[in-house]
This record gives sequence, C-alpha cells and structure tokens, in this order.
Amino acid sequence: MTDVHATPDIAERSGTFALGGDLPVHRLGFGAMRIVGEGVWGPPRDRDEALAVLRRAVELGITFIDTADSYGPQISEQLIREALRPYPDDLVIGTKAGFARTGPGRWHVLGRPEYLKQQVELSLRSLGLERIDLLQLHRIDPGVPLADQLGALVELREEGKIRHIGLSEVTVDELSAARAITPVASVQNQYAPSFRQSEDVLEQCEKDGTAFLPWAPVGRGELAGPESPLAAVAAEHGVTPVQLSLAWLLHRSPVMLPIPGTSRVAHLEENTAAAAVRLSEEETERIDQLLGA
Repeated sequence: MTDVHATPDIAERSGTFALGGDLPVHRLGFGAMRIVGEGVWGPPRDRDEALAVLRRAVELGITFIDTADSYGPQISEQLIREALRPYPDDLVIGTKAGFARTGPGRWHVLGRPEYLKQQVELSLRSLGLERIDLLQLHRIDPGVPLADQLGALVELREEGKIRHIGLSEVTVDELSAARAITPVASVQNQYAPSFRQSEDVLEQCEKDGTAFLPWAPVGRGELAGPESPLAAVAAEHGVTPVQLSLAWLLHRSPVMLPIPGTSRVAHLEENTAAAAVRLSEEETERIDQLLGA
C-alpha cells in the first residue's frame, strides 16, 4: 500500500525535466483548460475556486502550468496572471496559439502567420509577461505552409518574445519536418494508459530528449471512479485509479510531463499526490494487461 497525501511541494517527487534543455520543471504539471467556463468558453462558474486551484498548485510544488490563448479565450491566461503574478522564479508557463474560437466547444484551426503573431502578443499581455517560456503551435494548419507557421514563431523568438517552441497533435513525420525548421522543445499529444495512439511520437521524443506532454492523461473519464478497470489495482496500492494512471505515465518515460487539469482544489490535490506513487515493472505490466495494451 502507498500512503500518499498532497503535502507541500509533493510535485517535486515526480522528478525533474529540463524543458528545452534549460528550464528545469517538476514532471507533474497542471493543465489550465478546465478553470474556465463550460465548453472551454467564458469565465469559470466559481472564480474564487479557480484562483485557489492555481495558488494551491504552486504550493504543491507544481512548476509547470500549461494553458492556451483559446481557453476562454484569454480567460485562463488572465486567471493565471491574477492568481500568481508576480510569478515564482521557478514557475514555467507554457501557452499555445493556433485556434480561433467562435463559441462554446467551437474550435477552428488558424495558422496564418499574422494571426499567430497577434495571439502571442495577446498572450504576453494576458499573462503579464515580457517573454513566453514555451509557445506551442496548438495545431498545424493544413492550409498554411508549415514553414510559414513556424517561421512566425521563430521571428518572435528572435525578437525575445518566445523562449522555446513546441508542437501539439503531430505525427512523427510532422515532428521531423518541424525540426528541419526550428528546434522543438515539446510535443503535446493526446495520450493516456488507455489511449496510446501516439506511442511512436513518444518514442521519438525519448530519442530526441524532447518533452512529451500528454493531454487527457487519464483518458476521457473511463479510468476514473469505482468502475475503472484499474480500480482493483489502485485499491491494492491504497490510491485512486486517477492517481494510478498518472503514476503509470510518470513511470512510462522520463520525458513524460503529465498535465492533469481540474477546476477543484480537492481534485488538484488528489492528482498531485500521484507524484509520490511508485510502481514496479510487474505492476505496470499488470496495468497494461488490464487495459489490453
């Protein structure tokens, strides 16, 4: 049995990864998509709780927060600024650009260079930063040459407005094409113990020493709760299925930086306590068998 509690700085126990080679962060981070309204649109239902979540994340030792201009839009970034600025010296904020929003649940890929530059400027203002440590292209726009999309971000980096460039939802070939244009510090693809379609991308990131940020890291809810296929193993470990899933991700690869999100402090504490869970090879193999992997 594993005794895990959300003690101060517990995220440190997830280990450290040097993002972009020069930004050390604790591997278990926080995804700030869920702190806004329903459909990732508009203000949160409980603003005070959203701010409390962000402040508690830092108290728990989380040093990497992932957000995007499109979350709200802009509202997630603005909440981060309100809750945490002046920022702790060790906090790294990654944001993203490449979607236009027209309403709740409505997402439109838009990678025109002028739009990407505009959105980065808005993110700098929303976050209250002079430079964004990690700017990820939220999606590759198939209607715009990749060199033009990344070229806009490279120009912003040369202007000192971006430190590192990352990608989201890419294939191995797309990652290779991007690397021919610019160094890539991170890849953010959907990945969970129950969803491993990006296994080849993860393996490439391992070879390259690139951070791999799994979004939806505990699946679409199928791994949580008493009906989870991991419930029995989690109970043996004295943890929840969500904590077991996050521990599996941390065990899976040293370049894995899970970014579970929530709008509730209690859920944040549950998630972050996963940093203290340790799994043996036999336990990970058993989880793989339960999930049919």
